[in-house]
Amino acid sequence: MNTFRTKPSRTQLIAALASNDSSMRLKAALAIGSNPEQGLVDILVSRCAIEPDFFVRDMLTWALIRFPAEVTVPKLLAELHCKCAQARSQALHTLSKIKDTSTWPAITRSLLHDSNDEVAQSAWRTAVVLVPSGQEKGLADELATQFGRGSRDMQLSLSLAIVALGEEAIESIIEAAIASDNPGVKAHGRTTLLLLHDSDSGFQYAVDQVKRIFAPT
Repeated sequence: MNTFRTKPSRTQLIAALASNDSSMRLKAALAIGSNPEQGLVDILVSRCAIEPDFFVRDMLTWALIRFPAEVTVPKLLAELHCKCAQARSQALHTLSKIKDTSTWPAITRSLLHDSNDEVAQSAWRTAVVLVPSGQEKGLADELATQFGRGSRDMQLSLSLAIVALGEEAIESIIEAAIASDNPGVKAHGRTTLLLLHDSDSGFQYAVDQVKRIFAPT
């Protein structure tokens, strides 16, 4: 629903998206998504790269997916090459929501290994959504190179992405991780295995179990 009292003009919407007031930016994104005009796609994409508020970014993504994919997808693909990490991350996130499988080739090894944690996590999640049937094992092998990376939350993100690929595709990479000489990789692999077999218990349960397994006696 459009939350402006009267229907805003394009100029007013553009100005609202640049407002210092996050609630105004949220309303502008909502208004654009409620009544998509193709001339506003570029400003939405540009705003994604710099928007500081999580909820506004989420609304920007919602607005973008309200437009025809043939309009938005080429612009989002271009953002994947941007030097700005947030631009890459948000473009990936939006592509995961659009779910256009023809964009799979754009999820490159470089993005999956991006030095920016937010970009890498977005790439993992998007890759799992877009991976063609029969290529899950190859993606699992690529994601396995990231075992042990980052914070607990980042490791949870990777584990969830890997588990989503299905047991058949990931069995060998988990076994290899558990057999690793790297303690961080070993623990992350063990945690992912526990998450695979007891996903309802959550990641913290798995982490606690791993700590118990590898605790000194």
